[in-house]
Amino acid sequence: MTLTGPKATASERPSSDGRRVPPGPPLWAGPGLFKKLAKDRLALMEQAATYGDAAKLSIGPKTLYFFNHPDHAKHVLADNSGNYHKGVGLVQARRAIGDGLLTSEGELWRKQRRMIQPVFQNKRISQQAGVIAKEAAGLVERLRAKGAEGPVDVVQEMTWLSLGVLGRTLLDADLGEFTSIGQDFEAVQDQAMFELVTLSKVPMWVPLPKQIRFRRAREDLQRIVDHLEAERLKSGELGDDVVSRLIASTREEADPRVGRLRMRDELVTLLLAGHETTASTLSWTFHLLDGHPEVRERLHAEAVEVLGDRLPVYEDLHRLKYTAMVVEEVMRLYPPVWMLPREAQGDDEVGGYHVPAGADVLISPYTLHRHPDFWDRPEAFDPERFDPDRPSGRPRYAYIPFGAGPRFCVGNHLGMMEATFVIAMVARDLRLAKVRGYKVVPEPMLSLRVRGGLPMTVHPVRDAGGAGA
Repeated sequence: MTLTGPKATASERPSSDGRRVPPGPPLWAGPGLFKKLAKDRLALMEQAATYGDAAKLSIGPKTLYFFNHPDHAKHVLADNSGNYHKGVGLVQARRAIGDGLLTSEGELWRKQRRMIQPVFQNKRISQQAGVIAKEAAGLVERLRAKGAEGPVDVVQEMTWLSLGVLGRTLLDADLGEFTSIGQDFEAVQDQAMFELVTLSKVPMWVPLPKQIRFRRAREDLQRIVDHLEAERLKSGELGDDVVSRLIASTREEADPRVGRLRMRDELVTLLLAGHETTASTLSWTFHLLDGHPEVRERLHAEAVEVLGDRLPVYEDLHRLKYTAMVVEEVMRLYPPVWMLPREAQGDDEVGGYHVPAGADVLISPYTLHRHPDFWDRPEAFDPERFDPDRPSGRPRYAYIPFGAGPRFCVGNHLGMMEATFVIAMVARDLRLAKVRGYKVVPEPMLSLRVRGGLPMTVHPVRDAGGAGA
């Protein structure tokens, strides 16, 4: 994908009261835009970017206002965030994932954020470094063992790793016993995207295969949540983990059924968003490293120098400098949160363009991170651009992999530590190579993941004594 070609030609269209309206495709292009919304959402973002830093897209009953400049992102996500609630896609996804932290608004969101914020405080997260390191070590051994038998699906392995880390660090639980949880989350994501495309116009009871799978998955996830709650209550004491805090919080609900559903919604949202974003980032990392051996070799050298043969500890985060640069560059090219949809609650002006109340506004980190005005060689994989000792000159909001403003991702520190440790440990011990001829295609769901998995072969790069290959 490139945003450096010629801009699409379309004149700005004044509104009925003479205010500026962003340029965009003509109304008759609506069916083609809808097809992209359903089948190729990244292509829709790319097309919008060809009209400049702002575009207006009319798709059936929806009119989308696309903004692609750091100043626009700052205004919508931070400076005037009170005027913008979650928008198209996430509004419809609420039918699938409920009113968790990702989709809730107003006082409910503030209450949820206050409840969960202490779990993600730096002091508590730093104490989880050993847990993450052990999970990463387990991943290396699984890859080594499975790789001896043939290619492994890296997406699947990173998914299970991320669920394992979330379970032990946030829930104080082992999610490995719930073998269906991965398939359940797949069904939930599929339903969430179906809700986006259909604008939630299809009743949930319609017996489509997709919806039948979703209803079964939701029931299974409720059983898992009930089990986690029962086990925590059986222990006789509540701790500082998410399950314990949710039990204490939902006890305040007058109706126990409301509390039960709230616990399910919040846990499912946390696990789905938490594991998907990190698993996607890790998968894209190993895809990119396979095509850039010079980066992979430098990662290996840093991991050997910093870690030797031991597991990483929290203090290694600032020592694994190049590894962190790689993670940041991966999230630039393939931001796990590829679109930040908002809905304007009142009239506004963004970049000099009128945004009416009720308008759907899109900020896309995917296109913003590739904007040629702010990124040299935007399509190139170049971790050096994130060298902290080299001033970038970029606006703060040119890079927003974790969002921005009040709804900045609460789990960013945990995600960065997990990704840094995993990449360092895998790069130290193994080389992953894509299966010859396999085409890697992005799939923009709730996160930007690799479509259909990522089969890779596994090759050891150091012997048991620690010598590099």
